[in-house]
Amino acid sequence: MICSVRAAASSSLSVVAAAPAKASLTPMPRFSVPLRAPFSSQAPSSCLSSHRPLYLATRQGFGSEKPRACEADRNAAVPFPEEDELSVASQRIKIGFYFATWWALNVVFNIYNKKVLNAFPYPWLTSTLSLAAGSLIMLASWASRVARPPKTDLDFWKSLAPVALAHTIGHVAATISMSKVAVSFTHIIKSGEPAFSVLVSRFLLGESFPMPVYLSLIPIIGGCALSALTELNFNLTGFMGAMVSNLAFVFRNIFSKKGMSGKSVSGMNYYACLSMLSLLILTPFAIAVEGPKMWAAGWQKAISQIGPHFVWWVVAQNV
Repeated sequence: MICSVRAAASSSLSVVAAAPAKASLTPMPRFSVPLRAPFSSQAPSSCLSSHRPLYLATRQGFGSEKPRACEADRNAAVPFPEEDELSVASQRIKIGFYFATWWALNVVFNIYNKKVLNAFPYPWLTSTLSLAAGSLIMLASWASRVARPPKTDLDFWKSLAPVALAHTIGHVAATISMSKVAVSFTHIIKSGEPAFSVLVSRFLLGESFPMPVYLSLIPIIGGCALSALTELNFNLTGFMGAMVSNLAFVFRNIFSKKGMSGKSVSGMNYYACLSMLSLLILTPFAIAVEGPKMWAAGWQKAISQIGPHFVWWVVAQNV
């Protein structure tokens, strides 16, 4: 039923009702709705405007549904700027918290990673344990429903394989570098990753960048070169490990961009799947390069020199 409400001279609303018809609307009897209360000298406030038509509408076929009233030009939803601002502010706080947590845990990892590698110089095993710890944490999160497990298929894992291979190489190379040189030197060399990314994208993929991007590489490359020349405890293996890690992570990003676009798995679940597949790739190589005999001998030596605290170092490094 559709009703048209008009303002009358006697401060009342004159309502003309019309029944639905196929070609036209048939007028119905006229009735009035007073706006003033019987014993009030002032007209009550009304949320309806007398200068705009009012529509009372109901869906056909649902006779039990109550009619709903709305003005003709006020169908759009009313925005609430304060709620939007609060939502944006809370999102920024959350992202800031993630960055702070990431930075703090990275500091803890670097400290204990170096302490473990000094007492137990087996970077292939420590790299494997790091991936294993991350995989176990995510498996526990999925099992306890803290995180929703992803829905994957064979095509997803095929697309993820080159990404995981590059991730494995970069992870092991960085750990080898940290075992040979100071952590600060490794991170200085690894800060040159943007330069590797631009150069690889330019010469291998044919992508072009604005001139300011190329100019920004000069201080990055110059700083890394100056650090390498002035490093007191320079080690070629450590330097090459950091460089290989940069190159591997660049190809990881390229493979991820090319092969994983459009996949439904993203965010934390994507990184969890990447860690699990990298663990499967790395484990046989770690056994072949170092092996259980070397690990057992090195573990006994570290325990005898450091004591039981060494176990907690390993736990802190991996978790």
